[in-house]
Amino acid sequence: MAAGKAFGNSEPDASPYADEGPYGTPVATYKTAGMTRRGKVAIAVAGVALIGGGTIWFQVHSAAVAKEEKEAAALQVQMKKLELEEMKIRNDMAAADVKAATASAAKIQAAVDKCVKDSSGLVGKGYGSPSRGEVVADCKQQYETADGSGMAVAGGARDTGGAGGGGVNSATLLGLVAGGGLALAVFARKGRKADA
Repeated sequence: MAAGKAFGNSEPDASPYADEGPYGTPVATYKTAGMTRRGKVAIAVAGVALIGGGTIWFQVHSAAVAKEEKEAAALQVQMKKLELEEMKIRNDMAAADVKAATASAAKIQAAVDKCVKDSSGLVGKGYGSPSRGEVVADCKQQYETADGSGMAVAGGARDTGGAGGGGVNSATLLGLVAGGGLALAVFARKGRKADA
């Protein structure tokens, strides 16, 4: 043992000539931390595959989204066309209803005008004769439809006689005539009994 060396777990000195080669002591080479060439190639291939696959997926996804957007736009256009056709049908039906109502109102107005013209001889002829307004109201009531539609135009005709409405209406006139006839019948019967 060499002098000055500690006893214990120390390793014995290696022979100074043990690791020497023919060219002297070899230089210690350490492996550097990092990847091997094969690992770098594998990472590069995986990166290219990932980027390529992502690009292809993005293109496919973009194409699918664009296709769906086109289909949605086409569907919206088709729905707008259907709405326009429905509005056109409704407008045509409304126009036909208005035309029918106008024709009906014109017929009713013509009938009311004829009735007023025919009954105008009764206006102002004496006690209990109807006024022009009452004649017009009676004619309108006579030609009124069941649901009252079509009378808006016919109802537009106003009493332009200006004679005032202080007369007796037709219901009162009918009551007076019926009452008078009944009174005559009662008196005539009593008169026959008295003669017999």
